[in-house]
Amino acid sequence: MNSKAIRVLEFNKIVDLLKEKASSILGKRHIEKLAPSSDFAEVESMLAETSEAQAIIIKRGSIGLQGIHDIEDKAKRASVGASLDPGSLIMVADTLRVARILKNNLSSNEEEDFNYPIIQSLSSSLYTFRDIEDAIFNAIISDIEISDNASTELRSIRRRIVQKNQSIRSKLNSIISSTTYQKYLQDAIISVRGDRFVVPVKAEYRSVVSGIVHDQSSSGATLFIEPMSIVDMNNELRQLKIKEEEEIERILAELSSMVGEISSELLSNQEVLGRLDFAFAKGKLSIKMRGIEPKLNEDKYINIKNGRHPLLETDKVVPSTIYLGRDFHTLLITGPNTGGKTVTIKTVGLFALMTQSGLHIPADFGSSMCVYDNVFADIGDEQSIEQSLSTFSSHMTNIISILRDVTEDSLVLFDELGAGTDPIEGAALAIAVLEDVNMAGAKCIATTHYSELKNYALTKEGVENAAVEFDLETLSPTYRLLIGVPGKSNAFEISKKLGLSDYVISRAKEFINTDNIQIEDVLQNVEKNRIKAIEEREEAEKLRKEIERLKEEYNEKIEKFSSQKDKMIEKAKSEAFSIVRQAKEEVETIIKELRVLEEERASKEKNRKIEELRKELSSSMGSLQPTVKSMIVPKVSTKEIKDLKPGEEVKVITLNQKGSVVSVDKNKKEAVVQIGIMKMTLPFKSLQKTKKDTKNTVTKSTRSIIRSKSGAVKSEVDLRGMNLEEAIMEVEKYLDDAYVAGLEQVTVIHGIGTGVLKTGIKDLLKRNHHVKSQRGGQYGEGGAGVTIVKLK
Repeated sequence: MNSKAIRVLEFNKIVDLLKEKASSILGKRHIEKLAPSSDFAEVESMLAETSEAQAIIIKRGSIGLQGIHDIEDKAKRASVGASLDPGSLIMVADTLRVARILKNNLSSNEEEDFNYPIIQSLSSSLYTFRDIEDAIFNAIISDIEISDNASTELRSIRRRIVQKNQSIRSKLNSIISSTTYQKYLQDAIISVRGDRFVVPVKAEYRSVVSGIVHDQSSSGATLFIEPMSIVDMNNELRQLKIKEEEEIERILAELSSMVGEISSELLSNQEVLGRLDFAFAKGKLSIKMRGIEPKLNEDKYINIKNGRHPLLETDKVVPSTIYLGRDFHTLLITGPNTGGKTVTIKTVGLFALMTQSGLHIPADFGSSMCVYDNVFADIGDEQSIEQSLSTFSSHMTNIISILRDVTEDSLVLFDELGAGTDPIEGAALAIAVLEDVNMAGAKCIATTHYSELKNYALTKEGVENAAVEFDLETLSPTYRLLIGVPGKSNAFEISKKLGLSDYVISRAKEFINTDNIQIEDVLQNVEKNRIKAIEEREEAEKLRKEIERLKEEYNEKIEKFSSQKDKMIEKAKSEAFSIVRQAKEEVETIIKELRVLEEERASKEKNRKIEELRKELSSSMGSLQPTVKSMIVPKVSTKEIKDLKPGEEVKVITLNQKGSVVSVDKNKKEAVVQIGIMKMTLPFKSLQKTKKDTKNTVTKSTRSIIRSKSGAVKSEVDLRGMNLEEAIMEVEKYLDDAYVAGLEQVTVIHGIGTGVLKTGIKDLLKRNHHVKSQRGGQYGEGGAGVTIVKLK
């Protein structure tokens, strides 16, 4: 890839942004090597890797990359038998811990949709050594401190050192507190000199206090003497400390040996961890830029929808829609200075470099990019005083090198093509350069002020004009790109707004050809109308899709309702059939009893009526038609009820069933009666009023159960430590007990944790028929770790 283009398009600043997202030096090393690729398959794979990393970060949040260290030299030293210091071993253990956590976090999970093959292929190749990791963390506390748990021998030595210290201090305390020695001491304190316990003695009493002099004060008035009575004890303490150091060295050597045995696996992990850190840095940058993975095409065209330059502030950058390579292969952008022409071509060039480096681009979904074999750019003023090159000369030198290397698969960007020399000659050269690029088959975007190039774009096939919009009211650019219309310098309008007299402006217009200006005005109006029509068409398309979606939802609801309606009717028929069948069985029993009791007196007429009743019941079971009413209305004349009210208890005479009146129609002398789960419309003739049973239906055993529940059920249930399935069973049983006990409000303690338990319990509470309402806990109630439930 052309190094000059990479530099002028400021790709290095994108690399710097990417470095900020890396968690380790290993990831930054990969970022430093980042370069655009011209291989389609490689670019496709790199973009997919970035997309997977972005998706994982969005789904999981923190990935756990903190703690990765560069331990390559440490692994190599350990492999040849060198002993590592505590700090190096901690770095090894930290890196092993990160590798283990990453492998676990990125492994496939059957409970959720987690399938990211590129990232998971990397994470699955990580080696984990939990035993070595735990051994190091168990033995080493910090860079300078070894734990007592490192070995039983070290613990024993350190306990003896503490005991010896206490013995020496006890002995010295007895010396400095005795009346015999107090007059010889400068201070009644115990001091340490060179790992030896000493006491401060006045210099004039040196001969009186027997011992070894280890130090003296700067004035010479005080000598620090080790009394002879503790010399042996100090020697023993020194021996213990030497043993402690030897044991620590042995422990470090043992741990280093363990690291050395897995040095090749550690080096492999280093490469994989660096790759993963690099991938997730790309994902983080994509999220920060609100980037998307562009759709790659092999037809050498680009279609950028609302692209935003990644180095500009997100709240100030104006999105641009740019397309090139289908209807035209060369785009000429014209317009006033500071209008955004240079930013536009830099955005296109930078997007090409980012895409081919596997990075997402800050644009809208649906954007498409291709893979170029090279990106060339001639942007900015690069005149060289040392080489005596003017602005024009430096531009032409660069253009010559571009024309020499350009191919049909290249992208060429020219800023102010032909500037820096005579306008007429510059315009002619610019057209010639564009023609040469056109003959090579490359895609090209150029900015210019020359009217000749605008006319060239209007007449040349495959070349299209574009303009950056300018607001004459505010005398400032809008930075919007209008493809298909040439731009205007707007010099006359700007001058008029600034106060230049109309006379001077009119005189100026006489010296130029106004035909071109009029054509530009017409084209600009046409393009604005075209853009407005496109926007309105897109809005109409959105509305059409929304209407279609609503229509589909409506049809689904209608279909669902119809299905449920049929099921409800079928269920009602089934329940009605069961009731009638039960009634038929009861009638059969009565008939049998009647025949037995009146066998001798039974007349033919009676038997005929009985057979008719049986046939009528049989036919009612088949069709469930209103003929069932003939079974319900009694054959024997009874006293008809004059008045009924909803809520009264009645008895259906023929069915010998009790029910409750739901509603009454006095005109038809009918009532809707609830019998169990069934509602039936019955005439007053078939009903008989009954008195409500005032007795308490609650049995003695039921009353005792309720009394025991109300006394034993607590106002809260603790689910912490349970999995979701156990918690659901516990809550359902608890709510039943609490409801029976008459509790109005209870507290469900689920903790915060990962949120799985809390979410599952809230869903259960929504469905439970005992629950009236639920809310999260407030301050003093348990906060987010509890849910307050009100019962019906």
